[in-house]
Amino acid sequence: MIIADLAKIPGRTFPARRMGRGLAGQAGQVIPAKGFTMGYSVLEPHGGQVPWHNQTQEEIYYIVQGEGEICVGTERSPIKAGQAVYMPPTQFHQLTNTGSEPMHMIYIYCPGGDVAHWRQELEGTLPPAGVGAIPPLPAGAQPQHLAK
Repeated sequence: MIIADLAKIPGRTFPARRMGRGLAGQAGQVIPAKGFTMGYSVLEPHGGQVPWHNQTQEEIYYIVQGEGEICVGTERSPIKAGQAVYMPPTQFHQLTNTGSEPMHMIYIYCPGGDVAHWRQELEGTLPPAGVGAIPPLPAGAQPQHLAK
């Protein structure tokens, strides 16, 4: 039996003001799942994000605690604890904490493995929304909070 203990898993801090910990499916994670990836992220109050990006996998975010704004494609909506949102493959999406408390969320995507936006964000190469081939954020969406 393999048990992943969130309290014992070191996290990574990202420039868009969130901390993430992989639980399953990513290289070197406690649970070596191949068919999916699962992790836990905490977005800082007042603007912590999973910035505007897309990937080939389908994905679900489940909000454990807090409130924010989710953008998927051309749509944007408030989102809060107890809600889940689905992102189809290749669809651009962004999650922003708009509240005054940390937002805790679980992500699951399939198939598993690493996704390019983590590396790009850490390297400072993730393009901002609306630059080059990247589509713009939906009208009225929270701006991206990528470190310059």
